[in-house]
Amino acid sequence: MIELSDPFTHLVLAPAIGGAIVNWTVRATGQPLLRNSDEQAINTGLPGKLGCYPLAPWSNRIAHGGFDNPDGWLALNPNSLTDPLPIHGSAWQQAWQVSSQTADEVVLHLLCDTPFAYRAEQRFRLHDGVLAIELRVTHLAENAAWHGLGLHPYFPRRPDTRLQAKASQAWMSDAAKLPTQLAAVPQDWDFGQTKPLPEGLVDNGFCGWDGHCLIEQPQLGYSLECQATGADYFLLYCPPGLEFFCIEPVSHPVNAHHLPGRPGLKLLEQGQSTHLNFNLKYTPNVGGGLL
Repeated sequence: MIELSDPFTHLVLAPAIGGAIVNWTVRATGQPLLRNSDEQAINTGLPGKLGCYPLAPWSNRIAHGGFDNPDGWLALNPNSLTDPLPIHGSAWQQAWQVSSQTADEVVLHLLCDTPFAYRAEQRFRLHDGVLAIELRVTHLAENAAWHGLGLHPYFPRRPDTRLQAKASQAWMSDAAKLPTQLAAVPQDWDFGQTKPLPEGLVDNGFCGWDGHCLIEQPQLGYSLECQATGADYFLLYCPPGLEFFCIEPVSHPVNAHHLPGRPGLKLLEQGQSTHLNFNLKYTPNVGGGLL
């Protein structure tokens, strides 16, 4: 485990478990700012049981068993025991290495040859209650390939948790959780103004996002103001009855490899890179007792 601290918060990383964040907490109280990862969660060895993990060289599901690159069809196999489709790329299933570490910044890297050769880098920095994450991927294979990026954070959910994240449209999806059409954002999913999370299941993509979101946690005594760059889309996952939700900054919609124009994907030649940034600012509520 790798640990970082600033005067307000404490970060624990697990490079060997997919380069994942284990916990990000308030120093004074131990209050989790991401979903709490206990010893049982860590011992699963699964990034999806932890606080946040990287998505590269694509986010979410891909249909039809692969996709076309300029040099031909790239076949993909399912890579999760819980999903029949290949999902979230390959970076989350690899052990990452520590490139550098200081008191307030850690850089991790990964060299991977699945499904093609690439180098990924995550840079984590803590400063005055702000967690800054940069995810960068450089294409190493001789032949060009389509790339996409994302981050998959899990946030605590309480009855009074509130979200604000503006979007112009939402993707409707089918039983396989693949997008079918763009539509106006349903009223229950419209977070143009801060409001509670919906009671029913949401597992959908949104577009026309400015990268800003606000998560208010009155019961837990704080708010998170988040800003993403390199991510024009977000995925919202709200599973009913569970004590977490996900708002994931991503560079492309689900199954973009098979959508017209491949929205959000980048065709990278050998040596070319793409990146995504996500900054999360912790602010304790006045009278919340977390200072």
